[in-house]
Amino acid sequence: MRFAIVIMAAGKGTRLKSKRPKVLHEIGGKPLLAHVIAAAASVVPAEDVYVVVGHEAERVKSAVAATGVNFVLQTEQRGTGHAIQSAQSAVEKYDDILVLSGDAPLIRKETIAGIRDFHVEQKAAMTILAASPSDSHGYGRVIRKHPASVEVFAVVEQKALSPEQEKVKEVNSGFYAFQTAPLYRHISQLQTANAHGEYYLTDMAGILSAAGERVVALEAEFPEEILGANTIAELVQLDSALRDSTARRLMSQGVTIFRPETSFIDAEVEVGADTIIEPGVQLLGKTKIGQDCRIRSNSVIENTEIGDGVMIRQGSIIADSKIAAGASIGPYSHLRPGCDIGENAHVGNFVETKKVKLGKGSKANHLTYLGDAVIGAGVNVGAGTITCNYDGASKHTTTVGDGVFVGSHSTLVAPLHVGDGAFIAAASCVTEDVPADALAMGRSRQTNMPGWAKKRREMAARNKKT
Repeated sequence: MRFAIVIMAAGKGTRLKSKRPKVLHEIGGKPLLAHVIAAAASVVPAEDVYVVVGHEAERVKSAVAATGVNFVLQTEQRGTGHAIQSAQSAVEKYDDILVLSGDAPLIRKETIAGIRDFHVEQKAAMTILAASPSDSHGYGRVIRKHPASVEVFAVVEQKALSPEQEKVKEVNSGFYAFQTAPLYRHISQLQTANAHGEYYLTDMAGILSAAGERVVALEAEFPEEILGANTIAELVQLDSALRDSTARRLMSQGVTIFRPETSFIDAEVEVGADTIIEPGVQLLGKTKIGQDCRIRSNSVIENTEIGDGVMIRQGSIIADSKIAAGASIGPYSHLRPGCDIGENAHVGNFVETKKVKLGKGSKANHLTYLGDAVIGAGVNVGAGTITCNYDGASKHTTTVGDGVFVGSHSTLVAPLHVGDGAFIAAASCVTEDVPADALAMGRSRQTNMPGWAKKRREMAARNKKT
């Protein structure tokens, strides 16, 4: 039995008051639609997932093209029923389809698989994912044939509810499974006699039931899974719920998160057991942190891989980099993209790095800029050192061998090679390659003028009197 998944993502989301397509608004570090695609592609192959696009179609397609899903264009946005009609030629080769909403990002893969399995078990023409939220106002109600039955008579929208039906708390989630043949055999019966003049897919419940087809409902285990966002405030609430869930998942895996409500952890972040995350930390994108690390307060780490036993001290900012086991970063370090910090290496306070490979056990502990540099093992980079990597037109590389000592306030003008074991005297401006085991001094000779300062003060005092 072949299943396809159709994700509806064609709408504008006008109530968000935003130029951005609704499904591209983000929670947990990625677009709403990307969350739904990830869940769908965990149940069926990505090649069997079809995203219905319409409003700003090219922008939506570009945002999620890397997922490998297919796209169906709904040229006019005339409702959910019309969206599924638009997908007919793409999915009618499948035995069954699952229909998901692209703006309901909390749906779990387990729930999607549960709809599929229940649908097959019940031999249903249509299966509805229902839910019983604390407040059912505004949702269409699932009207079962009788309270204990899995079979559904119809789905009735809020505005059309009778007083008796308003007492029903079970609501329609907008997630469905259909047998493809009866769906498309009867979908032409959809009408637009509603407040918005649209074709509602929910009406298929009544149409199929009246045609003698089996329509059933399965209640979601967690009602919050069905939630979408129609306003920015609701979007922020979804983000908060997802981040809370992410923090709880990590803590269940042995991660300590102090004051998790103050942390900002994206959905795809991975953290190893016995790592401690202090308040105010942001872990973003596809960051992966090993075991036994400590991430101290107010650090921001994005798309970075961190090994075991790493210390990230307060206020450090790290992006698109790699940090090996035992390293120490910060406080207040800035690792820009492309850095590779070696095992047991140290990058200290107010040090900025960019496209730097820092070898095992090397140290740059104070007030330093290292850009476009390859630095060997066991190197000491003194305070105030700068690699001058840009000549106004092109970037150039500084290479420093193993065991080099770079004195404080040195300026290394690239392209430059410093050999193994060399010393660079403090305050040197080095413009030529340094041989291994050599001492490089690139500064003018100091001249002392005895009594000069005293004479200057005396002259200033005389000038003040006159």
